[in-house]
Amino acid sequence: MRRWSSSLLPGVAVLAVLAVGSAACTMKNSVEPAGGQGPASAGAGNGKAVLADGSGVKVALVPGGAHPFFQPWKTAGAEAKKTYRLGDVAFDETAEWDQQKQNNLLSTLAARGYNAFGVFGVSPTDINTTFADLKGKGLTAASLGSCPAGTKNEAEFCLSTDVELAAYKAAKAAIAAMGGKGKIVHLTGNNVDANTQLRIKGVGRAVQESGGKVQLLQTITDIDKDLQTAQRAVSDLLAAKGAQIGGIVSTAYNPAVAAADAVREAGSRAKLVAIDDDAKILGAIKQGLVTATVVQNPVGQAQIGSWALALLQTKQCTMRTPGQAIDSGSFVVTKANVATYDSARQRKNEQLKKQFAEKVLACR
Repeated sequence: MRRWSSSLLPGVAVLAVLAVGSAACTMKNSVEPAGGQGPASAGAGNGKAVLADGSGVKVALVPGGAHPFFQPWKTAGAEAKKTYRLGDVAFDETAEWDQQKQNNLLSTLAARGYNAFGVFGVSPTDINTTFADLKGKGLTAASLGSCPAGTKNEAEFCLSTDVELAAYKAAKAAIAAMGGKGKIVHLTGNNVDANTQLRIKGVGRAVQESGGKVQLLQTITDIDKDLQTAQRAVSDLLAAKGAQIGGIVSTAYNPAVAAADAVREAGSRAKLVAIDDDAKILGAIKQGLVTATVVQNPVGQAQIGSWALALLQTKQCTMRTPGQAIDSGSFVVTKANVATYDSARQRKNEQLKKQFAEKVLACR
């Protein structure tokens, strides 16, 4: 779920360095217990990012619509509220993927006193207007899970998966499992979504690097609407071209789950690399039916996003480079590390905190 703004940094985000004279923000190794007397802090070194009092900060985490990817935001937001002693962290979403309805929801939340917003915008081309409107009202906004299209991000920052890199990792894993040659199919989401185009680019780069040994047989878009749509598409694919397919790369959630079922039921020998950590996909990896999956980091987006939003809303910190994009991470999970991969995400989240404190935020 990631768009760097219009290829805004087509790989890993480059972190700008604050002008000479400003103190870096760093973190402590642990956070004060919830309910304690000390501030919720992070830091050791030359300076510190310390949330002295977050009780006046009410964070709203607002996806673009209903999707399984966002469910970890709920528990991660609740944990952030407890850890950093925030006034509140709410998770709210519209029933439909509609930018105007999302705007209306954001206005309603603002009227209820929420003053910091982590938003996955419905429309990558229009969400900057929404961010500018929120900031114009004295509120703080971050783009979580996706970045606006174009060359500008009106949100304070974007914390999201670098989807091009994640798709590249997935394709490389599939190609390796295929022995470096053969035909692959790419299953993905909405063709007009900037995320989808970056994923297509990432898969294409991996195929190109094979030097002609791997052929991209087909890219199938617009099949992530729901599981039923994905199931029909994958079933039709295997019926028509199953014998030709050596590998399947799915860079969207519903096609990944559908493909895991279809490959098993059809007895296909295609090497499947999926996305995210749905229980069905993880179970299939353990059984050897799915080769790998590339998991993202929604927990880090919500927890660290809420923490950074609170520091910005309280004016204790400012952005060194407003609108900066930061990769929240992606991880290849195979049978070898399926039981332990979450520890890698936890380490990534520790690194992200340190990255924000030392290179992204400028704190008093």
